[in-house]
Amino acid sequence: MKTLSLKLDEIVYKETEQLLEKIKKPRNRYINEALSYYNRLQRRKLIENQLEVESKIVSEDSMSILSEFEKLEDNGS
Repeated sequence: MKTLSLKLDEIVYKETEQLLEKIKKPRNRYINEALSYYNRLQRRKLIENQLEVESKIVSEDSMSILSEFEKLEDNGS
């Protein structure tokens, strides 16, 4: 396990301390779980962004191919 020193905004610190008192969870465990959750959220956002970019690329290619097929059909009629 790594040791880490960090600075928290006063509001975040106070809110966290109030929650920890109510849920009876060690601060270290709470912060680890919060970061783990946030990391999963950020990874998901990165994947969504990548899929959006790739989807646009595929969409543009698909429209181009569809246009070519329509031209072929028009010429064949």
